[in-house]
Amino acid sequence: MTVLEYVLIGFFIGILTTAPVGPVNVMAIQHAVRSGFSHGVFVGLGAVVADTIFAIAAIFGVSAITNFVEGQFRLIEVVGGALLIVFGIKIWNTHPHLDKDGNDREYSYLGDSAAAFFMAITNPGAILAFIAIFGGLGDYRPAHGDHFGALMMVAGVASGATTWWVTVSATVSHFKAKIDDRWLDRANHIAGFVLVAFGALIYMSLALDGFSHAASFWRS
Repeated sequence: MTVLEYVLIGFFIGILTTAPVGPVNVMAIQHAVRSGFSHGVFVGLGAVVADTIFAIAAIFGVSAITNFVEGQFRLIEVVGGALLIVFGIKIWNTHPHLDKDGNDREYSYLGDSAAAFFMAITNPGAILAFIAIFGGLGDYRPAHGDHFGALMMVAGVASGATTWWVTVSATVSHFKAKIDDRWLDRANHIAGFVLVAFGALIYMSLALDGFSHAASFWRS
């Protein structure tokens, strides 16, 4: 296969793993609406860094990282759930003012990008998804030892994910002039609720899994 084909495959993988609406998507949309295109992109770039790390781990078969994630699955879920709830409450309690010139700087660009990175990097399902996708590529995956081809596929993943965030931020920020502060408050409440709900669902899943194991123990 050619380098271009590796890049294109990686590009579509990047979009595929980024497009599903999750906590980072909610956060990026909320910031793009409030502060404009560039802020939404910065949030997305934090997730791009995490996705790139996952892609590198998956395509180069870094077993140490993979084993760590699998071995610490519950701990990562607990930390990830707590982060989602904290960020959700923070967004809910924020009452931003929309500057018509797009100069709302209530949040730090780098701070929000870092928050998105930590939300993405503590999602154990993401690394497992990348491993499953790259493992299923078969002959479409760079051969063992083809480090350049592997790097080009990783570059494609980063490009695809970045393209998604740019597209979403541009689309959302286009309607910024039609949005007032009351709408932003409602958007904050919705975004905060969704983030807290994601975190709560993680803990509910952990609790149900615990009950299931306990029931199996008592039945045995």
